[in-house]
Amino acid sequence: MQIIFYGSTCIVFFMEKPKVLFVQQEISPYLKESHMGHIGRHLPQGTQERKKEIRTFMPRYGCINERRNQLHEVIRLSGMNLVIDNTDHPLIIKVASIQSARMQIYFIDNEDFFQRKFVLTNKSGEYFADNDERAIFFTRGVIETVKKLGWAPSLVHCNGWFTSLMPFYLREVVKDNPMFSDTRIVYSIYNDGFPGQLSAGMHKKMKTKGLGKDVLEKYAEPSHETLSKIAMDYSDGIIFGDKEIDPVLEKYARDSGKPLLEYQDKDHYIDAYNQFYDEILVSESVLEQ
Repeated sequence: MQIIFYGSTCIVFFMEKPKVLFVQQEISPYLKESHMGHIGRHLPQGTQERKKEIRTFMPRYGCINERRNQLHEVIRLSGMNLVIDNTDHPLIIKVASIQSARMQIYFIDNEDFFQRKFVLTNKSGEYFADNDERAIFFTRGVIETVKKLGWAPSLVHCNGWFTSLMPFYLREVVKDNPMFSDTRIVYSIYNDGFPGQLSAGMHKKMKTKGLGKDVLEKYAEPSHETLSKIAMDYSDGIIFGDKEIDPVLEKYARDSGKPLLEYQDKDHYIDAYNQFYDEILVSESVLEQ
């Protein structure tokens, strides 16, 4: 039995356990503690404890100590090449367990993109010139790995701008794949903006089977604002992950008319997020009944 709260309405019906895919820019303790990383660590655990199945992905940044965190390669999931800008990049999947939470974290890895000992900026604080390709590789890597797992998510929750391409790819590239055709998407906006734009040729690098030139032109000027707005356009629900976010993006989210969850403090966000998931997962057909 599943109890769904939609506004003030309580709906009870039978369904299989919801499957929530978390796509994270940061997760503690693998990176330096942060608000986003804290959510990446505790939200999946709390969601699992609330009787949902989960899978969690993040990039395998080079600053993550594999030995200390006991990462190991999953051979059956690795071995695929992803082509970006006419270059083959091997996809390597690693996994680690957080024993106290009884959950696994999947890491998307590649020597070209994730071996450097930093996250998104170099030691001087400058953003890497290939962050666009890194985000593309991460997004496509998550999708291909989920396909190999044969695990069809009911809902995908994307956290941070580095995950912002996921809603676009899910809606434009794999929308006809039965694994993703009914998937709902939630995007969390954070105060994680970057200066200027990513590579001006990003939209060309994103090209893959099924994507026309017109739809890719959305990314012709890939600023943080552009990436976030497009992610919201392709999502079913929006969450304010930080107390303060870009006013332009806040207004865009409010004007979208989509279900919106305000910022939640650390003592209440897990319950609030899961209720929000339930509301997003309620289909129109159920409501009509």
